[in-house]
This record gives sequence, C-alpha cells and structure tokens, in this order.
Amino acid sequence: MSYLIRLIVLGIIIYFVPQFLSGVSVDGYATAFIVAFVMSVLNGIVKPILVVLSLPITILTLGLFYLVITVAIVYLCDFLVGGFSVNGFFTALIFSFILSIANSAIGSFQD
Repeated sequence: MSYLIRLIVLGIIIYFVPQFLSGVSVDGYATAFIVAFVMSVLNGIVKPILVVLSLPITILTLGLFYLVITVAIVYLCDFLVGGFSVNGFFTALIFSFILSIANSAIGSFQD
C-alpha cells in the first residue's frame, strides 16, 4: 500500500514540476502517474545495472559519473513515455533531484 501512495504523491509532484522548471513538460495527470511508475521501475531495475557496469569510471570521477547515470534514467523515461519530455542535461538533473527529495520526504512520513 505504501508503494501505491508513494506513486500517487510522486505523480502529483511530477504533474506540477513543469510549472516551476521550464525544460520539463507533462501532458496530463495520467502521464504524470505513468512517469512516476516508469521512473520507479527504471530506478529499481536499470539503474543498479548501470551503476555496476560503470563502477570503474564512477570511482575514477570520484562519484560524479553517478549524476550522469541519474540523468540517463530521466532521458530513458523521456524516451519511453509519450507526453513527457525533458530538455537539457541540467534540467534532467534538477528534475531528478526534485524527485529524490520528494521520495525522501514521503519515506520519512511513512515510517
């Protein structure tokens, strides 16, 4: 049940992010909830694989390459979900930071 609540809250946040961040666009509520679900799947399955595969370069860059992986996940979600788009590296990075902060805040309320 907590996963479903988390997806709903993240979907609402994703719906309102384009009002504050100019490089992000979301077509509607349904698209925002689909983006929340796809991002959770990508972060759960694809991101750990990318982290393991890129471990040497992440170590060489003292962890900065992890930000590139995070942006790649956002771009992959952009590619997979129609009606959702992110323009620019830093916009995708800020978008992922917003989702991370929201996810942490939701997790702290559910414990």
